[in-house]
Amino acid sequence: MSEKNQNIELLERNIVLLLNKLEENHFALQTLTEQLEATKKKQTEVSEENKTLKKVQASLEMANALLGSNESNTKTKNKINTLIKQVEGCMIQLQTTE
Repeated sequence: MSEKNQNIELLERNIVLLLNKLEENHFALQTLTEQLEATKKKQTEVSEENKTLKKVQASLEMANALLGSNESNTKTKNKINTLIKQVEGCMIQLQTTE
């Protein structure tokens, strides 16, 4: 009978240990879930800030182009040449369709 009692006590201790471990895992899972949500929120904020900064960069590049720096002049000339080629292509298509 004492061996049965020992086995029952051992089983009870193991159950208590398992329940404690389950509770620890539950709290760890809850903490990780909260961290995940905070990280997702931070990622969204950084993404929005990135979009804003890209818009600002584009605006600054445009302002720089208007001011006439050498680098921006080259870019502007290339854009104008590209637009001219596109317009010429459209004019050729219009002439061939008539």
